[in-house]
Amino acid sequence: MSKKEGKGLKSFNKGFQVPDTYIIIFLVVVVAALLTFLVPKGFYETQDISYMINGVEKTRTVIKDGSFQYLKDDAGNVVTEGVALFSGDGGTGFFNYMYNGIVNSSAIEIIAFLMVVGGAFGIMIRTGAIESGLIGLIRKAKGAEKLLIPVLFVLFSLGGAVFGMGEEALPFTMILCPLFVAVGYDSVIAVLVTYVATQIGFGSSWMNPFSVGIAQGIAGIDVFSGAGFRMVMWVVFTALGCGMTMFYASKIKKTPTISIAYKTDAYFREQNEKTGIDEGHSFGLGHILVLLALAATVVWVVWGVMTQGYYMPEIATQFFIMGIVSGVIGVIFKLNDMKLNDIAISFKDGAKDLIGAALVVAMAQGIMQVLGGSDPTTPTVINTIMYNISNALSGVSGAVAAVLMYLFQSVFNFFVVSGTGQAAITMPIMAPLSDLLGVSRQTAVVAFQLGDAFTNLIVPTSGCLIGSLAIAKIEWSNWIKFMWKFLGVLMIGAIITVLIAVGIGF
Repeated sequence: MSKKEGKGLKSFNKGFQVPDTYIIIFLVVVVAALLTFLVPKGFYETQDISYMINGVEKTRTVIKDGSFQYLKDDAGNVVTEGVALFSGDGGTGFFNYMYNGIVNSSAIEIIAFLMVVGGAFGIMIRTGAIESGLIGLIRKAKGAEKLLIPVLFVLFSLGGAVFGMGEEALPFTMILCPLFVAVGYDSVIAVLVTYVATQIGFGSSWMNPFSVGIAQGIAGIDVFSGAGFRMVMWVVFTALGCGMTMFYASKIKKTPTISIAYKTDAYFREQNEKTGIDEGHSFGLGHILVLLALAATVVWVVWGVMTQGYYMPEIATQFFIMGIVSGVIGVIFKLNDMKLNDIAISFKDGAKDLIGAALVVAMAQGIMQVLGGSDPTTPTVINTIMYNISNALSGVSGAVAAVLMYLFQSVFNFFVVSGTGQAAITMPIMAPLSDLLGVSRQTAVVAFQLGDAFTNLIVPTSGCLIGSLAIAKIEWSNWIKFMWKFLGVLMIGAIITVLIAVGIGF
């Protein structure tokens, strides 16, 4: 899953070691601490606004326009107060950022959500149902590999959209590289229908709990709300990516030597692996039942969000039930030789995979604590920063502001590739800032998710991308030569999508 990338950033060449995500965040904390000595504190007034969702009236607290004030002392001077290195009374201190971030109420809810949902998907993945289903599909597609390209692209995109599939696609890249090379394509197509498809699904998702769910929760809007718009977005971007992949495949079929991977694909040609499929995989009733449990859970979650107003506690519990059901099915049908204790072990492993992302969330909240917290009515440095940014963009239309948000998220993704981590760091600022700039919070989340995912297709700080390219024997520098046009089309589509969201008042 893409969220696992929060565990760390890998080196992308022998001459440079990319700093770990934790190191980058620590440096951000240092900058935040320095800002408290330079930037005066400020605060806003807020007001409650009412809105309707599914026929139910709800309220949300937003910043009152034009209400910003600097905190002043008795002499009328603006107050600048640097953060202490250490606080011994439970307050805010530079080195207290980690603990304070973890125990912050917002972080605790998100961390609990990540642990429960990650554990549930750990159980489901342990059954091997998804892997066996895809391998069974590949077997049946022998002789019709051209049709396999759009089918696989849609399935992997769906995996990215529903549960943040990312690293799970790597084994299939191994399987598909020799298969596509054997039938006259190249290993690039194997990367496109696996890793690239997952990232397109990740970015255009309507219910990914590790990006959209977290971002919406931080932004203070109903989790998985706006699903209709995002479903259309997913269909459009998946069709766009699939179409570009099919067009590229037809060119390679006609002239294989134009491929950036033609020379490196000699490895797969020499191996002479017609399919690269492990014949030991089977696909039976148990696998079908696990996949039906996943499908039923998706429907249940969408229904709960749209009609019952379910939020993180309910959604996490729904996925937890899915995990238990999947585990019981796995034990009864002995999927992957599962035994009763494997349910607990796989739950722990799934949760363990997200500890890195959970700590990123905590550290991101720690940054906000150093800057004074995210309450707009409390005098803080972050309020002053937001005020100055909004002033700088005061003459900019909502549409331009939304596009700038998207571009900012795209660039930021080079440094923090974890979707959960990026949401935790940027959305506490972007959500209230969007109120000041006349951009809806839903649109701010759309800008986040598109910016967070699409640049994953080129950033050398993405361990999953570098892993996929290593499997396919493709150099990152060669990949950039191919991918920049592909990414350019997606980014143009993303900007158009953001403009449409602003235009329709999404």
